[in-house]
Amino acid sequence: MGVAPDLMDQATESFLIGVQRDDMEPLNAWVDAASAQFDVLSELMRRLNGDLLSTARGMDPNGPDYAIVESMPNELRAALRTWIGRELVRARYYDEALPIFAEVDPMVCPDPATLLFYRGACYHAQLKIKDSLSDLRRLLQRKDEIPSRYARTAEMMVADIKPLKKDSLDEISRLMSDVTRRLDLGRADEATKDREQEVIDKLTKLIDKIEEEQQKQQQQQQKQQSASGNGGQSDGQASPMDDSRIAGANGQGDADRKKMDDQNGWGNLPPAERQESLQQISRDLPTHYREAIEAYFRKLATQK
Repeated sequence: MGVAPDLMDQATESFLIGVQRDDMEPLNAWVDAASAQFDVLSELMRRLNGDLLSTARGMDPNGPDYAIVESMPNELRAALRTWIGRELVRARYYDEALPIFAEVDPMVCPDPATLLFYRGACYHAQLKIKDSLSDLRRLLQRKDEIPSRYARTAEMMVADIKPLKKDSLDEISRLMSDVTRRLDLGRADEATKDREQEVIDKLTKLIDKIEEEQQKQQQQQQKQQSASGNGGQSDGQASPMDDSRIAGANGQGDADRKKMDDQNGWGNLPPAERQESLQQISRDLPTHYREAIEAYFRKLATQK
């Protein structure tokens, strides 16, 4: 798309006037100024304001508007994609925002702070740790030059996602929140089902690990009790019985271990044992983690 230099100059002048207004963000001022000069951008903005999601999807490589957007000057295209991505993130459409943001170079974007902040927030919501930290740290390199709200929120997001561990309860809780977000947006599609299954798989893996640790502890306790009961015997002479032991016990003291499987076990444990397991699983974590795990147990209990 050929662009006359005078049109770009007029757009720049309008931007400078708009950005000086207290009620207008730099990105909005830039897009508004450019829309007044370029009919193709004005038409796209009209459609975006009417149906953000459908118009944004039309900018995919196979979409009807991809060629139009790609024909724009780099700066204009970067501003448009940043504006759309920001609006998608604000509406919690993270899956659609990522491909819109992915092709934007901060060096070309008229408002790189907005790009890095919202793209970093999008990566943060999608648990893409490395990408999120990369954008947010790059943003914070100019902490003194960016809006204070960006700086403070970016610092909190970095502190929040940096210690996140794979397969931890923290990660599982965030995945549950993502499922809730998808359902709130009316998305009971395959992607949502895959996310739900991922939550169940990770919970099962975590529970199996804790169960294995408990079994090892029980075995160690039994060995210690057995060693204590047989200790002091030599040359066929029995040691005196401890005061706390009951005479006449001939067995080894090993209880039969109930076999558990995925469908009949944790969800049907006696209340006392289930509560003890819950306390071990959710120790030092917020209460909403425990509520999520209890819901998982109830689901297992009904799947017989």
